[in-house]
Amino acid sequence: MNTASISSAASSRQYFSDFSAALRYWRTRRGFSQLQLSTISAVSQRHISFLESGRSQPSRELIIKLGTVLEVPLRQRNIMLLAAGFAPAYQERKLTDPELFAVHQALTFMLDQQSPYPALVVDRLWNLQLANAPAAGMIKWLLDLPDDDEIPDNGAVNVIRLMLDPDGLRPHLANWEEVCADGLHWIQREAMSDGAGSEATRLLAELTALACNEMHAEPINLDRHALPFMPVRLRKDGVELNLFTTIATLGTPRDVTVHELRIESFFPADAATAEWFQEHAMAPVGAAKAL
Repeated sequence: MNTASISSAASSRQYFSDFSAALRYWRTRRGFSQLQLSTISAVSQRHISFLESGRSQPSRELIIKLGTVLEVPLRQRNIMLLAAGFAPAYQERKLTDPELFAVHQALTFMLDQQSPYPALVVDRLWNLQLANAPAAGMIKWLLDLPDDDEIPDNGAVNVIRLMLDPDGLRPHLANWEEVCADGLHWIQREAMSDGAGSEATRLLAELTALACNEMHAEPINLDRHALPFMPVRLRKDGVELNLFTTIATLGTPRDVTVHELRIESFFPADAATAEWFQEHAMAPVGAAKAL
């Protein structure tokens, strides 16, 4: 792991005073009693009790084992290890790093297969990492950008912020409150994992305030359950597109960056929308690119 990644993870230790606090937090969040965690992890309930009270210190292997059982995100497993005095176990690299070339290639292939319909790859905070040609073309059409304009790269575009921005996609989202509430729900999940003072918490506060300012209403309800898929209704220049989106992740990753990637695929919800995208096909194979 590079120095910046270790420094970033180390700064997150403030969210838990020690490993004991981290273990109690994740066990409680997953809804496990000490007995249930003991049964699933094959660690004695007495030892788990001692770990949570600080009377016993965990080994590196035990932290990884409990993190796996509790389905703790890799970023947070690193924080648990740091809190217990161990080095992080999972690397965090950029998607453009040579070591992740195969992953980048696989993502590009998946995005190209989605043509002529849009597909995006975002990180855990919904910063845009990759998009296929139909997605880039749709964004440029909605924002009245020239075809030869480049969308900012290196994750500079936050998809949820772009949807909330009155100068962005919001005027063209017929159901923008529903779409943005779903997006904020994803950021809330990250903020709850990272704790107070984190980048995710600051982003959630910024986006929630922006949503409320635009709605001139009470804060969006973030306690509702996320929908299995999200309907998206776009309107511009007399054209109405009805889509729904699905979110996919990569299974069994061993890298923090890969673990946190989300693939959002757009599908037509009616024949007219399917026909529009087919007529405006902008996606030769291999067109998916980093933004």
